[in-house]
Amino acid sequence: MASSLISSSHHIDFDSVFGFDDAELVQMFESLITTGLKVFLGCLAVFYEAALTEFFANSSVRNGVVVSTIRGTAIEISEEVFSTTFELPTECLTDLSEVPKNLVFDARSLFSESTEQVSVSCLKKELKIAYHLLSDILAKTIYVKAGSFDAVTRDRFMLMTAITFDVKVNWSSLLFGILKEMVTPGSRQAKGYAIQICVLLKNIPGLELGE
Repeated sequence: MASSLISSSHHIDFDSVFGFDDAELVQMFESLITTGLKVFLGCLAVFYEAALTEFFANSSVRNGVVVSTIRGTAIEISEEVFSTTFELPTECLTDLSEVPKNLVFDARSLFSESTEQVSVSCLKKELKIAYHLLSDILAKTIYVKAGSFDAVTRDRFMLMTAITFDVKVNWSSLLFGILKEMVTPGSRQAKGYAIQICVLLKNIPGLELGE
């Protein structure tokens, strides 16, 4: 499990990306900031492997709150704590099917590496480099699901469209919902948010996280 947790500890250094010469890449990262994901994706890069492994081993959801124990210390993470820590928007769109269809249509051309529109479930090689990278960021830091690494899922395409066209998203509800799936016994959701969970654990009084 430890190796999978480490592979899920992706992090964006926003201060460095604005030095890129590629204007489209820079614009993509600016869109991530505008949509409210800067703190979640660019938070302090800390990783406590033993504590994280124990967190997942003992975690579950109780009354909508993520609970666990680490070294005998009780852990509770509510959506309010989650959203406050990462300064996430808590209003607007929660259902990806509500992304305006005209924007999805425009995105199919904008994202395409060729003159042909891509489908909403396309291969990443069909995307311009900036949107190929955006797909990777969402796959590795938000969805963290098993499957073809070369494929873009419909939900990811919808999120890419929302981010690119500044559609307001309730990131608090969306991301906390994925965290709850991660800790639900029997769920097929892969374990992720390694750095983000460690940031949350650092803020728990009296919890010893080790090396």
